[in-house]
Amino acid sequence: MGKFREALEAGDFLVTAECGPPKGTDLKEMLKHAKELLGKVHALNATDNQSSVMRVSSLAICKLLLEMGHDPIFQLTCRDRNRLALQSDILGAHVLGIKNILCLTGDYVTAGDHKAAKPVFDVESSQLLQVVNTLNNGKDMAGNELKGATEMFPGATVTPEAKPIEPQLMKFRKKVKAGARFFQTQAIYDIENFKGFMKEARKHNVKILAGILVLKSAGMATFINNNVPGITVPQNLIDELKAAGKEKALSTGIDIAARTIKSVRDLCDGVHIMAIGMEDKVPEIMKRAGL
Repeated sequence: MGKFREALEAGDFLVTAECGPPKGTDLKEMLKHAKELLGKVHALNATDNQSSVMRVSSLAICKLLLEMGHDPIFQLTCRDRNRLALQSDILGAHVLGIKNILCLTGDYVTAGDHKAAKPVFDVESSQLLQVVNTLNNGKDMAGNELKGATEMFPGATVTPEAKPIEPQLMKFRKKVKAGARFFQTQAIYDIENFKGFMKEARKHNVKILAGILVLKSAGMATFINNNVPGITVPQNLIDELKAAGKEKALSTGIDIAARTIKSVRDLCDGVHIMAIGMEDKVPEIMKRAGL
């Protein structure tokens, strides 16, 4: 059993972060940031062609993180693979010693840099969770016996700030039923709203890690509000970033992230820090949050 699953089942307050694979084969910077987080986080997610932008494979990055001493979380999206490829990659992850998996449907290809790519979506995230559990039970999707089962620890995502929230809660319950053991939420900024979500989440035997998305400027916050469904950065935070000016905006963004972590600490089971393009700032965020 990996240290992430062990800590989660022991009831520790978890900290996970994200490792964005680069577009190309130069991994120096990514590995440097990963090394700085060794021993500081319980697990590192390797994203899978995030925002439909082609990058190094999540599976390859997970293997390198594992060799470094991290407990990686293998992100797997349904967008780019049919059921043969999905199952094959899950078996591959197990064989390589990677045991945590985050099941995602995936952003649509038009969001990314290969707009002419053919999206697959043979299954969606709830079905992918069922696939993981089927493989864990020693059979494939077609009901064929496996020569050796997997031991994957499946997780999923949820968007607590979606409006209306009810469709999200329906998806959440569906994912719980399909076998999700942990959830890493999309970015949260509205603490009162998150309390309401946690009230519902606590009815189920799953662990919730609150998503902390680091804002580096008022412009980034505005872009998120205009382009990212399910995430709303409140106006008071945008004003705070604006007032900080260009020089201090990032430091203010780090303060906001640290403050949010402190606010959710007693509400959930951990935090998932998403410092997209600012992975080197994760130790500073943790320090300011008192983690």
